Amino acid sequence: TRDGDEMVCNRLYKRPFNEAFEETPMLVAVLTYVGYGVLTLFGYLRDFMRQWKIEKCQNATEREEQKDFVPLYQDFENFYNRNLYMRIRDSWNRPICSVPGAKVDMMERVSHDYNWTFTYTGRVIKDIINMGSYNYLGFAQKAGTCQEAAAKVLSQYGAGVCSTRQEMGNLDKHEELEKLVARFLGVESAMAYGMGFATNSMNIPALVGKGCLILSDELNHASLVLGARLSGATIRIFKHNNMQSLEKLLKDAIVHGQPRTRRPWKKILILVEGIYSMEGSIVRLPEVIALKKKYKSYLYLDEAHSIGALGPTGRGVVEYFGLSPEDVDVMMGTFTKSFGAAGGYIGGKKELIDYLRTYSHSAVYATSLSPPVVEQIITSMKCIMGEDGTNVGKARVQQLAENTRYFRRRLKEMGFIIYGNEDSPVVPLMLYMPAKIGAFGREMLKRNIGVVVVGFPATPIIESRARFCLSAAHTKEMLDTALKEINEVGDLLQLKYSRHRLVPLLDRPFDETTYEETED
Repeated sequence: TRDGDEMVCNRLYKRPFNEAFEETPMLVAVLTYVGYGVLTLFGYLRDFMRQWKIEKCQNATEREEQKDFVPLYQDFENFYNRNLYMRIRDSWNRPICSVPGAKVDMMERVSHDYNWTFTYTGRVIKDIINMGSYNYLGFAQKAGTCQEAAAKVLSQYGAGVCSTRQEMGNLDKHEELEKLVARFLGVESAMAYGMGFATNSMNIPALVGKGCLILSDELNHASLVLGARLSGATIRIFKHNNMQSLEKLLKDAIVHGQPRTRRPWKKILILVEGIYSMEGSIVRLPEVIALKKKYKSYLYLDEAHSIGALGPTGRGVVEYFGLSPEDVDVMMGTFTKSFGAAGGYIGGKKELIDYLRTYSHSAVYATSLSPPVVEQIITSMKCIMGEDGTNVGKARVQQLAENTRYFRRRLKEMGFIIYGNEDSPVVPLMLYMPAKIGAFGREMLKRNIGVVVVGFPATPIIESRARFCLSAAHTKEMLDTALKEINEVGDLLQLKYSRHRLVPLLDRPFDETTYEETED
């Protein structure tokens, strides 16, 4: 029963877990669809005019002499880019010319042909409050102990080794980093990689293959999706953070086994993230671990956004819930967010890491991490752990938690629809309508605040949003300035949709037949 399930859930959690997604008001949903419909109609009209040379054609087309070939370039696939994205393209890829800290400097650009091309005016817009960078602990800075240490290592070791870890690219710095990461995570061993995306996409194929089953959250990052597809394993998707959906797939997998042969699966691997970077939600880790143990499957946890950003001492989602790192089979994370560096890591049992050192594509083929980048990670991680002799790291973790709760509370009070968990530093503010995506980005920039706006295909077509990323480097004055301007723009664009009808995640509609499957 639902009540029985909730009692079991409550026993698993040692702290309140407040996460809600307010439903889209019906009128807003209808108007959003109408907006996309009008844009699509105009898109067809403009494509017709381009075809008959009434309007100048700016987009890539096949050459005349290749018209009889099978087209390399599918014109219709880019319909969305030409006719919808191009109208608001100025809201993305804005060039900055400073450290992406709490404030940034941005190069001003203008377009005289409706965003097909941009020209720079030569002016620099100074001191824009940066609400878009994954700079959770404020380590993106150009001066300080981390930067001095990285500069010293650069002069001693150079910029890079230009070789893989298995050949000539293995330095003492890399081994020092891996021992530190293992200690930080509380696991037996760890391995570092030069690229966060490749940590997922190149290591999942080394762990599972044909005859294995991957159960993946529907909102997992593209790197996890790519890794799962490259592995050749069968993939089944469960509804986002929905434990009934996951348990049903686990039961079906064990009862029915592999398709056609009905043999048992070689391995079942559950793929989840710590914080989901578009929803601002936190994984229901205690329940996932309980299901993993019950059905004897493996768990792969991607902590790209949660490591450093969650937990009393920044040890991520495992510490946030007061769980043991031993219960997670593969702990993955990146150094790009909280540590202000580059690369990723995998932590776990010594046997797992020894296996990956030999068989991981990233270990065999990829160039090893740059020594100054390694030093940036080591010094920032020691700072978080308090091993630099100060409590700066702990203060930053606490500051981020305070900023997160304050910012989320104020936005909800203003009447915006805000997604996700109250402790998540990723704060999605729902915009819905296509015209409001560009308008919100432009109006905020006019007020000297840099924000990230997100639309289809990164989100469902009616769930366009602005996404704020909070940082320990944001002062209360900066947040108050940003909130004042967001409030003003919210009134101007009529974005305060909230009717405070919260839908807990477990009650969101779920159709048990809608999981995808990729067969051999």
